[in-house]
Amino acid sequence: MKVISKQDNSRMCIICGMDNEYGLKAGFYNMEDNSVFTLFEYREQHQSYPSRVHGGLITAMLDELGFRAVWVHEPNIFSVTTTLETKYRKPVPYGQPLLGRGIVTFENRKFVKGHAEIIDIDGNILAEGDMSYIKLSPEKIVGHDIDWHTEMCYKGVKDKDEIVFGGY
Repeated sequence: MKVISKQDNSRMCIICGMDNEYGLKAGFYNMEDNSVFTLFEYREQHQSYPSRVHGGLITAMLDELGFRAVWVHEPNIFSVTTTLETKYRKPVPYGQPLLGRGIVTFENRKFVKGHAEIIDIDGNILAEGDMSYIKLSPEKIVGHDIDWHTEMCYKGVKDKDEIVFGGY
């Protein structure tokens, strides 16, 4: 499947922040089928029980994927999560490459719904989620005017690659 473009990364987000020492530093790619993909790896610092990733960090990645799927076709839209249901299918390991995939399942002027999955290298779905968001301006989200160019300072590269992973 072809990559159309790479999305921007932030400074401090726990999922995509490039300056967050505890974060995943995940890059997100807009795909030709209007989904978003990431290839990432949890670290030992992200564990709950030994050899397993904490469920909250699994859900955080699903949430990020669900909303970033909107940025495939509307990169200037912001939102906050209103509902999120996570289904843990199998233990999610750390120290192994994983794939995340998100897609928009519904969108109108004010609301967005998405579906996201975390998949192992064999193509097994380890966790999945369905989420809803309300679209808001950045000012309404953080309570004051912020400079998104400063926070989202790691710009995507417009090159094209091919991702072949778990049958996608």
